[in-house]
Amino acid sequence: MKSEDGGPHTTNERETMSLISVMQQIASGFGATLLIFFCTLLFSMPLGVLVALGRMSKFKPLSLLIQGIISVLRGTPLMLQLIVVFYGPYYAFGIKLSTNWRLYATLIGFSINYAAYFAEIFRAGIQSIPVGQTEAATVLGYTKVQTFLKIIFPQMIKRTIPPVTNEVITLVKDTSLSFVLAYQEMFTYAKQVSAAMSSLMPLFVAGVFYYIFNLVVTIVMDRIEKALSYYN
Repeated sequence: MKSEDGGPHTTNERETMSLISVMQQIASGFGATLLIFFCTLLFSMPLGVLVALGRMSKFKPLSLLIQGIISVLRGTPLMLQLIVVFYGPYYAFGIKLSTNWRLYATLIGFSINYAAYFAEIFRAGIQSIPVGQTEAATVLGYTKVQTFLKIIFPQMIKRTIPPVTNEVITLVKDTSLSFVLAYQEMFTYAKQVSAAMSSLMPLFVAGVFYYIFNLVVTIVMDRIEKALSYYN
Protein backbone atom coordinates (compact mmCIF):
# COMPACT_ATOMS: atom_id res chain seq x y z
CA MET A 1 0.00 0.00 0.00
CA LYS A 2 1.42 3.35 -1.05
CA SER A 3 1.08 6.56 0.86
CA GLU A 4 -1.22 9.34 -0.31
CA ASP A 5 1.67 11.13 -2.04
CA GLY A 6 2.56 8.01 -4.00
CA GLY A 7 5.65 7.20 -1.94
CA PRO A 8 6.80 3.61 -1.40
CA HIS A 9 6.13 3.63 2.35
CA THR A 10 2.96 3.83 4.40
CA THR A 11 2.53 6.45 7.11
CA ASN A 12 3.24 3.87 9.82
CA GLU A 13 6.41 2.77 8.08
CA ARG A 14 7.64 6.35 7.79
CA GLU A 15 6.92 6.93 11.48
CA THR A 16 8.79 3.76 12.39
CA MET A 17 11.78 4.78 10.27
CA SER A 18 11.69 8.26 11.85
CA LEU A 19 11.66 6.76 15.34
CA ILE A 20 14.61 4.49 14.51
CA SER A 21 16.52 7.46 13.10
CA VAL A 22 15.84 9.51 16.24
CA MET A 23 16.97 6.64 18.48
CA GLN A 24 20.20 6.29 16.50
CA GLN A 25 20.96 9.99 16.74
CA ILE A 26 20.27 10.12 20.47
CA ALA A 27 22.22 6.90 21.08
CA SER A 28 25.27 8.56 19.50
CA GLY A 29 25.49 10.71 22.64
CA PHE A 30 25.03 7.80 25.04
CA GLY A 31 28.76 7.13 25.15
CA ALA A 32 29.39 10.66 26.46
CA THR A 33 26.70 10.15 29.10
CA LEU A 34 28.36 6.90 30.20
CA LEU A 35 31.75 8.64 30.35
CA ILE A 36 30.42 11.35 32.65
CA PHE A 37 28.62 8.79 34.81
CA PHE A 38 31.48 6.35 35.35
CA CYS A 39 34.24 8.97 35.67
CA THR A 40 32.18 10.87 38.25
CA LEU A 41 31.76 7.72 40.35
CA LEU A 42 35.43 6.79 39.90
CA PHE A 43 36.65 10.14 41.23
CA SER A 44 33.90 11.27 43.60
CA MET A 45 33.60 8.16 45.77
CA PRO A 46 37.26 7.93 46.88
CA LEU A 47 37.32 11.72 47.25
CA GLY A 48 34.12 11.48 49.29
CA VAL A 49 35.80 9.07 51.74
CA LEU A 50 38.76 11.44 52.17
CA VAL A 51 36.46 14.43 52.64
CA ALA A 52 34.40 12.50 55.20
CA LEU A 53 37.53 11.68 57.19
CA GLY A 54 38.60 15.32 57.04
CA ARG A 55 35.12 16.39 58.13
CA MET A 56 35.48 14.11 61.18
CA SER A 57 39.00 15.34 61.99
CA LYS A 58 39.68 16.49 65.54
CA PHE A 59 41.66 19.38 64.04
CA LYS A 60 38.89 21.98 64.18
CA PRO A 61 40.14 24.40 61.47
CA LEU A 62 40.26 21.55 58.94
CA SER A 63 36.90 20.17 60.02
CA LEU A 64 35.20 23.58 59.85
CA LEU A 65 36.78 24.38 56.48
CA ILE A 66 35.56 21.14 54.94
CA GLN A 67 32.15 21.58 56.55
CA GLY A 68 31.90 25.02 54.92
CA ILE A 69 32.93 23.70 51.49
CA ILE A 70 30.39 20.87 51.73
CA SER A 71 27.70 23.37 52.71
CA VAL A 72 28.43 25.50 49.62
CA LEU A 73 28.56 22.53 47.25
CA ARG A 74 25.31 21.07 48.55
CA GLY A 75 23.58 24.43 48.83
CA THR A 76 24.21 25.76 45.32
CA PRO A 77 23.01 24.39 41.95
CA LEU A 78 25.27 21.92 40.15
CA MET A 79 24.69 23.91 36.97
CA LEU A 80 26.22 27.00 38.60
CA GLN A 81 29.19 24.99 39.84
CA LEU A 82 29.85 23.67 36.32
CA ILE A 83 29.87 27.22 34.98
CA VAL A 84 32.29 28.36 37.70
CA VAL A 85 34.65 25.45 37.05
CA PHE A 86 34.56 26.05 33.29
CA TYR A 87 35.05 29.83 33.27
CA GLY A 88 37.00 30.13 36.54
CA PRO A 89 40.51 29.57 35.11
CA TYR A 90 39.94 32.23 32.45
CA TYR A 91 38.52 34.96 34.68
CA ALA A 92 40.77 34.21 37.66
CA PHE A 93 44.09 33.56 35.89
CA GLY A 94 43.54 34.54 32.26
CA ILE A 95 44.11 30.97 31.07
CA LYS A 96 42.86 30.32 27.54
CA LEU A 97 40.33 27.50 27.45
CA SER A 98 40.85 24.63 25.03
CA THR A 99 38.10 22.60 23.38
CA ASN A 100 38.89 19.60 25.60
CA TRP A 101 38.38 21.75 28.69
CA ARG A 102 34.60 21.32 28.29
CA LEU A 103 34.90 17.64 29.12
CA TYR A 104 37.46 18.17 31.89
CA ALA A 105 35.39 20.94 33.49
CA THR A 106 32.30 18.72 33.32
CA LEU A 107 34.07 15.83 35.04
CA ILE A 108 35.69 18.08 37.67
CA GLY A 109 32.40 19.83 38.45
CA PHE A 110 30.44 16.61 38.75
CA SER A 111 33.13 14.86 40.80
CA ILE A 112 33.50 17.68 43.32
CA ASN A 113 29.75 18.10 43.71
CA TYR A 114 29.04 14.41 44.22
CA ALA A 115 32.05 14.01 46.51
CA ALA A 116 30.35 16.45 48.89
CA TYR A 117 27.16 14.37 48.95
CA PHE A 118 29.01 11.07 49.27
CA ALA A 119 31.16 12.53 52.07
CA GLU A 120 28.11 13.20 54.24
CA ILE A 121 26.70 9.76 53.49
CA PHE A 122 30.00 8.05 54.34
CA ARG A 123 30.43 10.17 57.49
CA ALA A 124 27.01 9.08 58.73
CA GLY A 125 27.88 5.46 57.93
CA ILE A 126 31.18 5.62 59.82
CA GLN A 127 29.63 7.29 62.85
CA SER A 128 26.84 4.69 62.96
CA ILE A 129 29.36 1.93 63.77
CA PRO A 130 29.67 1.32 67.54
CA VAL A 131 32.79 2.80 69.11
CA GLY A 132 33.32 -0.48 70.92
CA GLN A 133 34.49 -2.10 67.69
CA THR A 134 37.28 0.45 67.33
CA GLU A 135 38.27 -0.04 70.96
CA ALA A 136 38.30 -3.82 70.52
CA ALA A 137 40.51 -3.50 67.43
CA THR A 138 42.95 -1.32 69.38
CA VAL A 139 43.14 -3.94 72.12
CA LEU A 140 43.91 -6.57 69.47
CA GLY A 141 46.84 -4.49 68.22
CA TYR A 142 45.29 -3.05 65.06
CA THR A 143 46.58 0.30 63.85
CA LYS A 144 44.11 3.07 62.99
CA VAL A 145 44.56 2.38 59.28
CA GLN A 146 44.03 -1.36 59.72
CA THR A 147 40.98 -0.75 61.89
CA PHE A 148 39.45 1.51 59.26
CA LEU A 149 40.20 -0.70 56.25
CA LYS A 150 39.37 -4.08 57.81
CA ILE A 151 36.57 -3.25 60.25
CA ILE A 152 35.03 0.17 59.71
CA PHE A 153 35.17 0.53 55.93
CA PRO A 154 33.42 -2.76 54.95
CA GLN A 155 30.56 -2.09 57.38
CA MET A 156 30.30 1.51 56.24
CA ILE A 157 29.94 0.39 52.63
CA LYS A 158 27.14 -2.01 53.55
CA ARG A 159 25.22 0.56 55.59
CA THR A 160 25.48 3.31 53.01
CA ILE A 161 24.42 1.32 49.94
CA PRO A 162 20.76 2.57 49.99
CA PRO A 163 21.58 6.31 50.13
CA VAL A 164 24.48 5.85 47.71
CA THR A 165 22.08 4.14 45.30
CA ASN A 166 19.81 7.19 45.45
CA GLU A 167 22.74 9.47 44.59
CA VAL A 168 23.85 7.22 41.74
CA ILE A 169 20.34 7.29 40.27
CA THR A 170 20.32 11.08 40.58
CA LEU A 171 23.70 11.19 38.82
CA VAL A 172 22.26 9.37 35.80
CA LYS A 173 19.72 12.17 35.38
CA ASP A 174 22.13 14.97 36.28
CA THR A 175 24.45 14.05 33.41
CA SER A 176 22.02 16.02 31.24
CA LEU A 177 23.21 19.22 32.96
CA SER A 178 26.44 19.06 30.99
CA PHE A 179 24.54 20.82 28.19
CA VAL A 180 25.25 24.08 30.05
CA LEU A 181 28.89 23.73 28.94
CA ALA A 182 27.84 22.74 25.42
CA TYR A 183 29.26 19.26 25.97
CA GLN A 184 27.55 16.88 23.56
CA GLU A 185 25.92 14.11 25.58
CA MET A 186 22.67 12.23 25.09
CA PHE A 187 20.20 14.89 26.23
CA THR A 188 21.96 17.57 24.17
CA TYR A 189 21.52 15.43 21.05
CA ALA A 190 17.86 14.88 21.98
CA LYS A 191 17.26 18.64 22.25
CA GLN A 192 18.95 19.28 18.92
CA VAL A 193 16.92 16.60 17.15
CA SER A 194 13.75 17.84 18.84
CA ALA A 195 14.38 21.40 17.63
CA ALA A 196 15.17 20.20 14.09
CA MET A 197 11.99 18.11 13.92
CA SER A 198 9.80 20.58 15.84
CA SER A 199 8.66 17.59 17.87
CA LEU A 200 8.82 16.47 21.49
CA MET A 201 9.21 12.85 20.47
CA PRO A 202 13.07 12.86 20.70
CA LEU A 203 12.85 14.13 24.28
CA PHE A 204 10.50 11.28 25.21
CA VAL A 205 12.91 8.82 23.56
CA ALA A 206 15.74 10.28 25.65
CA GLY A 207 13.54 9.82 28.73
CA VAL A 208 13.20 6.13 27.90
CA PHE A 209 16.98 5.84 27.60
CA TYR A 210 17.43 7.43 31.04
CA TYR A 211 14.76 5.17 32.56
CA ILE A 212 16.39 2.00 31.21
CA PHE A 213 19.81 3.24 32.38
CA ASN A 214 18.45 3.86 35.89
CA LEU A 215 16.71 0.48 35.89
CA VAL A 216 20.04 -1.24 35.17
CA VAL A 217 21.76 0.83 37.88
CA THR A 218 19.07 -0.13 40.42
CA ILE A 219 19.42 -3.84 39.62
CA VAL A 220 23.23 -3.68 39.92
CA MET A 221 23.10 -1.81 43.24
CA ASP A 222 20.52 -4.26 44.62
CA ARG A 223 22.83 -7.16 43.78
CA ILE A 224 25.75 -5.41 45.44
CA GLU A 225 23.64 -4.88 48.57
CA LYS A 226 22.67 -8.58 48.62
CA ALA A 227 26.30 -9.59 48.11
CA LEU A 228 27.22 -7.60 51.23
CA SER A 229 24.38 -9.06 53.30
CA TYR A 230 26.81 -11.24 55.25
CA TYR A 231 27.50 -8.21 57.43
CA ASN A 232 23.99 -8.35 58.85
